[in-house]
Amino acid sequence: MTLPAAPASLLGPDGQPLFGRYAGQVGRIDWSGLAAPFARSRLWRRFHHKRWHYVALGTERIFCAVAIVDLGWTSTAFAYAFDRGDGDMLANFSQDGLPGMSAKLANHAGESSLFKTRKSRIDIASRGDGSFALSLRCDYLEIDAEFGPGASPLLLATGPVAKGSVHATQKSSGLPLSGEVRTWREDYDLSGGVASFDYSNGLLARNTAWRWASAHNLEMGFNLQAGYFGGHENALWLDGEVHALAPAHFLYDNSDPLAPWHIFTEDDLLELHFTPEGARRENKKMMVAASRYLQPIGTFSGWVRSAPDQPKRIVTQMIGVTEDHSSRW
Repeated sequence: MTLPAAPASLLGPDGQPLFGRYAGQVGRIDWSGLAAPFARSRLWRRFHHKRWHYVALGTERIFCAVAIVDLGWTSTAFAYAFDRGDGDMLANFSQDGLPGMSAKLANHAGESSLFKTRKSRIDIASRGDGSFALSLRCDYLEIDAEFGPGASPLLLATGPVAKGSVHATQKSSGLPLSGEVRTWREDYDLSGGVASFDYSNGLLARNTAWRWASAHNLEMGFNLQAGYFGGHENALWLDGEVHALAPAHFLYDNSDPLAPWHIFTEDDLLELHFTPEGARRENKKMMVAASRYLQPIGTFSGWVRSAPDQPKRIVTQMIGVTEDHSSRW
């Protein structure tokens, strides 16, 4: 089914969150006005409020991903560039920031986000019309990219979180891309490629885990998640519209994540096989936090459809990612 238009705010006049899936962009996300049973103290929100801004850039030759993450009590960022021709990870940047200083996260998906340290800088700059400019400078990697606006609306998904409170996420469809990626080995033209982004903002549990899949071209795309947010954000973009999907199942060998994955939804609207080309891995252990992160890069093939009575639309080697992630944060 197609989705209703996004509300101007995620909180009603009574402080209750407007849970559901919507099409379009919501305004500023501010959880301080939540009413019972979702209200939490200022101190609790300080340590459980998590926000991230993730951008993916893909062409036939290269795939890049960039993320800025605000953990509430600190911040972090990562970026990588993967050469699809030879399977070489050309750059794999990761940097923790200084609490309250290094990261400035957007308050909604239409704003800008910034991460900077003495030697690195990531700027996801909103132009206010649904388009963005991405500038990145770090060791062995530079990106100057422009993307958007897209022909399809954003997905807005919001819902409750077990052992946390509430969460909201905005995902884009495939966005036209241009620009350049510069690595120690070669420069890559992004013209004709596809970008997408994920902006998420929630009050999450101390222990959070998920599996995720995302891929787009300019005609279709999908976002699938299984874990802490259930099926709330599962969606299909097709013919300029965004459609809700049922819970998704991820079948794969977690001892060999570069083996093929099989992913399908319970409503019989999507069935895909994912073939990894490579992966970014990062495991962190700190005194009060830990993270296990795996993001394979590869292609999806299979079929999708917007309703059970609609014909299946074939998906052939669409570039994208899967993810297996667990955090204690």
